[in-house]
This record gives sequence, C-alpha cells and structure tokens, in this order.
Amino acid sequence: MASRRARTGRGWDAGPPRTGDATTPAPRRGRRGRATETDAEVTPPRDEAEVAREICLRQLAVRPRTRAELAGALAKRGISEEVASAVLDRYDEVGIIDDAAFARAWVSSRHAGRGLARRALATELRQRGVDGDAAKAALGELDDETEAETARALAERKLRTARGEPDVVFRRLVGMLARKGYSPGVAIRAVKDALAAQSAEAAEFADHIDEDALADAEGDLDRESRSLD
Repeated sequence: MASRRARTGRGWDAGPPRTGDATTPAPRRGRRGRATETDAEVTPPRDEAEVAREICLRQLAVRPRTRAELAGALAKRGISEEVASAVLDRYDEVGIIDDAAFARAWVSSRHAGRGLARRALATELRQRGVDGDAAKAALGELDDETEAETARALAERKLRTARGEPDVVFRRLVGMLARKGYSPGVAIRAVKDALAAQSAEAAEFADHIDEDALADAEGDLDRESRSLD
C-alpha cells in the first residue's frame, strides 16, 4: 500500500502540495499567464479636468474648433459644465482656442475652396458657434468685388460642361450660385457675363436678359423661401 501511495504522489511521502492542488488555490492568471490579484488594487478614477483636456486635444487634432464646438463635445462625454468652462477658459488664455482666428481662416478657406459667398459663410460660422462680432469681422475681409469675381469664375467653369438650351443652362447656373449664398443680382450678372463670353448664340440670349427684373423676381422667391425655413 505504501509503495502505491508513494507512486501516486498522494500519500504521506508525496511532499509539499503542487501548485494548483485543491488544498492551495492558485493565483488567477491573465491572458498571457501572468498572475493577477483577485481583490487587488482598483485603478483610481481619473481627474475630470484631465479627461476634458484629452477630449479637447483629440478634437483639435482633427481640425481647428470653436469654443462652442469643444463645449458641445465635452457635454456629450459627460464633463460637468464647471470643469468644461475652466478648461476652455485656460485654452482661451493660451491661444489654443481663438474664435476670431478660426472665423478668418474658415472664410478664406471656404471661399477659395468651395466658392461660398458671405451669406453661406455667415450661416456656417453661426452653426459653429462663432459670435456675431467675430463673424462680421471675418466676413468683412471678403468684399463685393472679390465675391463677384468668384461667382463669374464658378459660372464659367460650370458652363464648360453644361448641356441644354441657353435658358435651361441659365436657370441651372443661377440656382447653383444661389445655393452657394450669392444674391440674385450677383448670380444673374455672373451667369449673363459667362454666357456672353461663351458663344454667339449664348451672347444673343444674354443680351435679352433683364437683370433687374430677374433679380427682383429671384429676390422675392428667395425671401419667401427663407421665411418658410
């Protein structure tokens, strides 16, 4: 009997229990075999201001943001208004947030890249929380002459690939410029000039366009559509 017990390693001569025996609970192991504590240290909660700063920096790494945009991102992540305000105030102080600079860069970029007029740009700035004074100052850098030149360039570029009768093309191009925020008068004049430079047929059609009458009609429709928004 003794030899059998010795052979199985479970008798009096089996030596100290092996790790994993029921008499000695083995430590729990992680995915890679490292022992972990069962009732161990619990990671202390992170400082809310630190979390807020990380959220802001991740947002700013994608593109510049206004204070209102960052405040919205913090609110969505559950950051308290008090902490959010303190973090954003500090970013204001050191120049990480600058709504006036944001507005100037936005106007320059969106006008050059998308050809947007002041009215469309004002809407975009308002949607991003830029206050009225900062938006007005930024939009003031875009004058009437520059806006008219951009509208004419857009009309000429679209006219190269436009197909259809002159009146159809005319309406289509005026609508395109209106969607970019150009007033009826600026849009009609730009398309008329682009048509006049394209061909004899288009020039003849353009000669018969009454800019003032069309601008008044388009303006009435524009005001009516905005009143329904």
